[in-house]
Amino acid sequence: MKRVLITGCLGQIGSELTLRLREENGRDSVIATDIRHVAGNEVIESGPFEILDVTNKARMMVLARKYEVDTIIHLAALLSAVAEEKPQLAWDLNMGGLVNALEVARELDLKFFTPSSIGSFGPGTPAVNTPQDTLQRPTTMYGVTKVSGELLCDYYYQKFGVDTRGVRFPGLISYKTEPGGGTTDYAVDIYYEAIKHKSYTSFIAPGTYMDMMYMPDAIDAIIKLMKAEPSQLVHRNAFNITAMSFEPEQIAASIRKFIPDFEMKYDVDPVRQQIADSWPDSLDTTCARNEWDFNPQYDLDKMTKDMLEKLTNKLKNDTVVRH
Repeated sequence: MKRVLITGCLGQIGSELTLRLREENGRDSVIATDIRHVAGNEVIESGPFEILDVTNKARMMVLARKYEVDTIIHLAALLSAVAEEKPQLAWDLNMGGLVNALEVARELDLKFFTPSSIGSFGPGTPAVNTPQDTLQRPTTMYGVTKVSGELLCDYYYQKFGVDTRGVRFPGLISYKTEPGGGTTDYAVDIYYEAIKHKSYTSFIAPGTYMDMMYMPDAIDAIIKLMKAEPSQLVHRNAFNITAMSFEPEQIAASIRKFIPDFEMKYDVDPVRQQIADSWPDSLDTTCARNEWDFNPQYDLDKMTKDMLEKLTNKLKNDTVVRH
């Protein structure tokens, strides 16, 4: 990855991945793109940035040629809860954008990464230690686009030889970017509310286990997979990866180790709860560990400590800036 074009650079993953790659490879090595411009944003200010609607293939091709990129990291997509509210838009963006990005990669012979999700599974999937290769019958539009995307990336590798790679992300937790409409967002919201109010009302019911990962581990996983030798990869796309599996009471208990008077309440959102219930409780990551040495560093308590420290500083700085 010498010159990378990233779509959806202002999202949860893109904002941190862009900065990490620029730090490692130089500010001009990453062409950050998004459908919107945010004045003063660090991602936009730290290197090349272009406006890109991923449903516009011609524009994507122009940018890939202009900057002579060798890799596309395609992150632009609607997340699970938003996709259920706007299923037609989710299909048009998630699938239309992916096809365009794959076509640009095919025509220019580029390496390609796009993430899938635990949302690609469904209620018929084995819920505990979910295998890498198993039944996938999602019941959400988000899940439909993700499993379709997995198959499409496999097709472009097998049919056209495009070097496609990807992972199935669990819920991702980050202090840098606000939640973006995902079902696992409660695990980000809870830290904000713990610091601000020492209480949180969860929209996910107690006892609902979901896989999670701290963002530094997620960024490491993308970079490590993209650096892996092709001969190492038995699978190509949609590797199961995760770092931890917990339910709301467990993350609350972890927070109480640092904020003893933290309180947890519940007001369950039926839509997001139904989505969560259709997802696995825990994933088998054997293939990722064996094929490209996936090895997350954060468990729940280590993540909680870091989240509370970093988010406290961020909120203090935001208050200073506003005043």
